Amino acid sequence: MDDECGCAAHHEGHESHCGCGMHGHERGYRRRFLTKAEKTEKLKSYAEELKKELKAVEERIKELQT
Repeated sequence: MDDECGCAAHHEGHESHCGCGMHGHERGYRRRFLTKAEKTEKLKSYAEELKKELKAVEERIKELQT
């Protein structure tokens, strides 16, 4: 592995992503810092996914009770 970023120690013995943002990992380059607006949008999206998950769980509980 190229130690361009100095993170080689993070990679020893496994193929995990170190999070340095400098390597061509499976997902390619990933930004490490987001704007406030981007963070807000991600949280809103996450909240919507949680609401959908809760609804599905509640539906499953009803199915199991009948």
